[in-house]
Amino acid sequence: MNATPVPTATATPEVTGPVRFLREAARTPHTTGAVAASSPRLAARLAAPFARELRRSGRPAAVLEVGAGTGPVTRALAGLLRPADRLDVVEINPRFVAALNGALRTDAILAAAAGRIRVVPGSITEVPLDRRYDAIVSGLPFTNFAPDEVRTILDRYLSVLLPGGHLTYFAYLGTAPARALLASRSEAARHRAVADVLTEYGERYGQGRSTVWRNVPPAYVHHLRAPVGRG
Repeated sequence: MNATPVPTATATPEVTGPVRFLREAARTPHTTGAVAASSPRLAARLAAPFARELRRSGRPAAVLEVGAGTGPVTRALAGLLRPADRLDVVEINPRFVAALNGALRTDAILAAAAGRIRVVPGSITEVPLDRRYDAIVSGLPFTNFAPDEVRTILDRYLSVLLPGGHLTYFAYLGTAPARALLASRSEAARHRAVADVLTEYGERYGQGRSTVWRNVPPAYVHHLRAPVGRG
């Protein structure tokens, strides 16, 4: 993994903002899973467990973000980092990777923390990770994946979380009824199976959920915690 940002064109609103996100949503709907980036309110809610960890602990902390897109949650996390903290950002879309690396030089908040951030291109199920994390923020569109993929991803998260570490992810309100009405029978069955996997992990590790209305569309933020009694 190379933590050094690769050369890219100067980041502009067209490159890193709504236009870029909408373009990638149309090009790669399976892995993008939305038509708009997370709002500042949703980004702050997703980053909140890491903020609490920093207030609680005096030691250096590490956070992992998966599925950063154009980086609204990355910016929220970067603004929390202390000098010894670290942020790893895993992103599978190469165009988003290029935009994020460019933003590490051109965005004021990201540039101020660039030495503590590394962008890791690839899939979370395949990239090597050499540290464990106090918090993980997932922006992956679980409802677009197969149930076994969702289980594999969640198990990977739990394997790299420190005991007691927090995982947050979000899901949009209203997608389940819409899919039930519009999806094919096989798609509806897949969606129900994914929901069952998420419910299973929520029952085992869940710490509740909250609702962010100021997002397009509104979203639930789910909070999970890794078991404390493990190595």
